[in-house]
Amino acid sequence: MIDISQSAQSHFRKLIEREAVPGMGVRLAARDPGTARADVRLEFAEPADLHGDEWAIDCEGFTLWLDAGSAPFLDGAQIDYTTQATGGQLQIRAPKIKGEAPAESASLVERVRWLIEHEINPQLAQHGGNVALQEITADGVVVLRFGGGCHGCGMADVTLKQGIEKTLLEKVPGVTAVRDATDHDSGAAPYIARGSA
Repeated sequence: MIDISQSAQSHFRKLIEREAVPGMGVRLAARDPGTARADVRLEFAEPADLHGDEWAIDCEGFTLWLDAGSAPFLDGAQIDYTTQATGGQLQIRAPKIKGEAPAESASLVERVRWLIEHEINPQLAQHGGNVALQEITADGVVVLRFGGGCHGCGMADVTLKQGIEKTLLEKVPGVTAVRDATDHDSGAAPYIARGSA
């Protein structure tokens, strides 16, 4: 389920021995799993810190406690520790932490939402913006609402046509067009004001 290299186990064991707390182990959990914001949290845990539903993974000299709700997202994770001239580096790779893209047999709504959450919104977030799916019409037109820095932005039309629509048409079979349902005149903090674009 989780591959913990010998060097990582040795590193954890040394740190735990320094603490000298009976039964101390390491707890691993996924934060915001299944989303583009997903990350791992690794921390020392005493027996009193445990919730009781963690999975126990026996390592050399300590136990790695895996948060039960995180298990599907951390399946196949790899933990490694490499020693370098300037110190060491702990690496955790969790290929399933952001979830898995819906199959082509999934509904059009599921496939569009996945792409918005995992590809489009992370790019828009660089400018403080986002989009939300309002509806998908029977003929495959995706209707979106812009938010954040995109709400009222003078470049929203370009973002819609050259970025979002192009991406959805290429990657989601069944999408025929993308439309904007946002009242951009009510945008309070656009990334680029409409008059200056």
